[in-house]
Parts: sequence; C-alpha cells; structure tokens
Amino acid sequence: MARLIAALSGGVDSSVAAARALDAGHEVTGVHLALNRNPETSRAGSHGCCSLEDANDARRVADKLGIPCYVWDFSREFLRLVVDDFLHEYARGRTPNPCLRCNEKIKFAAMSDRAMALGFDGIVTGHYARLVAGDHGDVELHRAIDPAKDQSYVLAVLTQDQLRHSWFPLGDSTKQQVRDEARQRGFMVADKPDSYDICFIPDQDTAAYLHDRLGPRPGEIRDQNGTVLGHHAGITGYTIGQRKGLRLTNPAPDGRPRYVLRLDPESNTVIVASKEALRVTSLRTVNPLWCVKPPATPLSAAVQLRAHAAEIPARVTADGTGVIIDLLQPAFGIAPGQTAVIYDSTRVVGSATIDSTSPEQLPVNLTEQAQIRS
Repeated sequence: MARLIAALSGGVDSSVAAARALDAGHEVTGVHLALNRNPETSRAGSHGCCSLEDANDARRVADKLGIPCYVWDFSREFLRLVVDDFLHEYARGRTPNPCLRCNEKIKFAAMSDRAMALGFDGIVTGHYARLVAGDHGDVELHRAIDPAKDQSYVLAVLTQDQLRHSWFPLGDSTKQQVRDEARQRGFMVADKPDSYDICFIPDQDTAAYLHDRLGPRPGEIRDQNGTVLGHHAGITGYTIGQRKGLRLTNPAPDGRPRYVLRLDPESNTVIVASKEALRVTSLRTVNPLWCVKPPATPLSAAVQLRAHAAEIPARVTADGTGVIIDLLQPAFGIAPGQTAVIYDSTRVVGSATIDSTSPEQLPVNLTEQAQIRS
C-alpha cells in the first residue's frame, strides 16, 4: 500500500483516478491546486480549469469517496513559472504550451516535492497515459490505449524520478469507460465537459489577453522580399501558420492566400508567405528532457509537434545541449517555442523545445532594413 496524493481537479478523470487508487488499497488524500490568483474571474461551466466551480466539485468528490481534501495554493509559483513564461515567450515571437509547462513546473515538480516532503509516496492524476516497468529497472512512459485522449505528449517533460512517483490509473481505459464508471459511482461530474482551454484566459481570447498585458506595439506586415503589405497592432496577435485575420491591402500576384511565416520581435515585423514556404524538414531544439537514457547514436523515431497532432517519422540526433530532428515527412507552420516529443513506438523517449526550423525561408535581414529606414 502506498500513501498517495490524488490531484483532484474537479473533473471526471481525476475523480475516477482517485477512486481507482482507493480500490487498489492505497491510502489516498485529495488535493485541489489553487493556481488562479483570481478564481472568481473564471466562468462557471467554462472549458478551462481552476475555477471556484472546480474547487467545489473536487470537494464533493472527496466527500463521496470518504477521503480528506485540501487546497494547496501554488498561485505564486503558477504566475511566475507558467503565466510569466507564457508572456515572455510570446513577446519573443515564440509559441509556448502553458499546459505542458504547468505539468513540468507545478503538477509534477512543486506538487510532487511537497507531497514527498510530507511523507507521501507519490501522486495520482487523471492523465491518460501508461507507466510500464522497463528492462533495466526504470519506468517507461507510454501512450494511452485511447488515442483520442492520449496525454503522453504533455507528460513528456517528466523526469525518471517523477515517473517513479506517479500513478496514472486511466491509461488502459477509454474516455467512455471512465464516464460510465463515474456514473456508476454516483459522481456528479460524470458528464462534466473536458478541460482543454488555457485556464488563466477564461474568455479564451488569447490575442486580447496578450495585448492587455504586453501592450500595443504597431508594426509592419511584409513579404519575404521586404514589401510592406499591411500593418499590425503587435506581433503577439499572430502565430506562425496563421491565415485568417491578416487584413492585407496588397494581394499576392498569384491570388493565393498568404500565411504567417515568421515573427521578428527585433524589427517588430510579421512576415507572410505562401503555404509552401512554411514547409519544414529539420528542427533544432534546446532544453531536452529525457524520460529514458539519452540516445548515444542517431535514433529512428516518431515525433509529435503539437498536442493531438499526428506522428511524423524522423531521425533524432542528440547534439550536446540540444537535439537535431530531421523529419522524413515535411511539417507545416511549426513555430519556435513549441515542444517536440520523441516516441519509440508507444514509448516516450523525451522532449525538447523547438528553437529554429529549416530550411531557412528569409533571404532578407529585416532587422537591418528596419534600422536603415529609421
């Protein structure tokens, strides 16, 4: 028997995970994380998390299970490590994944550290992923059997030590099975919608959120040759691969749509091009996090570049402080700041942050041109 902290988000998945841990004979204590410093601003019934409604649902589930439930306030850590990082990355023209960062810095770092300090053996969550004993005494992270709900992508930031102290009871179940079980157990959250929005942006208007906090910074929208096609209120309102909302005054000569190719924070410029220019065949990444021993030689693997995106076959080479990923099939609209997760079949090998993509698509030094014009 293990003494476990059950991370109760107030949703159906974490509720069933806690119940299964109890059924397995473990001693379970519920904990709801207070991450939003102003939870009253979160709309009831939204698809995010961390609202007052979620906290109340977590308490009701704990009462139903007959386990204690506490609220741990990690709002300061969440603001510094997740929200501030989110703003900082967008200001640099990058596209971060705050949910993945929350798993890395809060749910499986700060929370796990506190649990260990209090004498618990680990934490149990409602993530859809599987933990498998490896051949050398390690713990392997694998995809869940339900591909539509698999969350191994956002768990690929976990270290071997964190995996050893984690329990994912839902990895062998489908979402429908989990909901059915929740109804049988009498959980009021059995039909509660899934959380999939950014919890600290309750209205889900990311552009407005960034504009309010980073302020307006008008600049130009240009093509690869430097021709000014329009203007913008701030590069934070754009993402690589975006087609709609560009409001360009000068259409492309061939009439085809243009897409955001690059964001240049130094010149404060949005660069647009045809879809073909977004074709990416190689990635250079930084800050690798390995779930297993780093590969000593180039590895034939599969790479996932977004949550719930399809795998792409690739050749992966660890290169000192980073990883070079050569894609065997092209990808489109890949942005620096996104996370590349490396798989060997269903097993997660590791993850890294995309720093740059190839081939280079910009023949013009936009920063120098901006300096010349000024």
